[in-house]
Amino acid sequence: MHTGLKITAFAAAAAAAFGTAYGVGSAADPVVAGKQPAAHGDEHGGGHAEAATAAADVTPGGLQVSERGYTLALERDRLPGRTGELRFTIRKDSTGAPVTSYKKEHGKELHLIVASRDLTAYRHLHPVRAADGTWSTPVSLPKSGDYRVFADFTPRGEDEGLTLGAGLGVAGTYRPQPLPEHSTKAKTEDGYEVRVNGELTAGKASELTLSVSRDGKPVTDLEPYLGAYGHLVALRSGDLAYLHVHPHDGRPGPEVSFTATAPSTGTYRLFLDFKHDGEVRTAAFTVHAA
Repeated sequence: MHTGLKITAFAAAAAAAFGTAYGVGSAADPVVAGKQPAAHGDEHGGGHAEAATAAADVTPGGLQVSERGYTLALERDRLPGRTGELRFTIRKDSTGAPVTSYKKEHGKELHLIVASRDLTAYRHLHPVRAADGTWSTPVSLPKSGDYRVFADFTPRGEDEGLTLGAGLGVAGTYRPQPLPEHSTKAKTEDGYEVRVNGELTAGKASELTLSVSRDGKPVTDLEPYLGAYGHLVALRSGDLAYLHVHPHDGRPGPEVSFTATAPSTGTYRLFLDFKHDGEVRTAAFTVHAA
């Protein structure tokens, strides 16, 4: 994951909403997005009105399975259950061979994000790479249904990192949840409260400050997590356009500040990862970009 703004692609898509059994054969295959948002088949089957308002200088990226000569290849894009193992390679298109050399970003060669299409489930994972270039990680997901996998990395020899994405289906009964209402505060399961100040603005850099407290008292001893006091991921509702930002250098709480640019107007789900008392926690918000 890369210091400063990391915006990845937005392909025109509509999240599936259905409450029937979700079989292992029903996950849609990923597609390669074009330079401009457009209608595609299957998973990206319809135009997305919000995508048309994207800033002109935003280059589509992260919802593409292939970009700049690299491809994310999942060993299987359907899991038979909610607990299992994800295995994949990053392949160089010119040779078809797996990439085996990466630059480290915040202590890791590759960061993996898994999010459900309804944006109510989120995992930030750090897989292990074998000598042959195969990445693997155990995964435990809270429900069945349709997910998106994002791999964030920088191949050695490249000046800039990139994020590739692919669809993942999890067998079982899929019951999509409505997106939580807009809120400037969120609570974790163990009593932490996080408030967000600032607003996302489409096509313009915005300052976001997130304040962490516990039992009503500011947390002033956040612990470094992958070299930072917080990591923020934003996914746009509907097509899961992805943007990733890192915090400004600062103190260990209670405030962690970020600069972020939303690719378009619309509704976004923010996920803040922070570490305290030796444990990484996640706070989630629903916000709107004007």
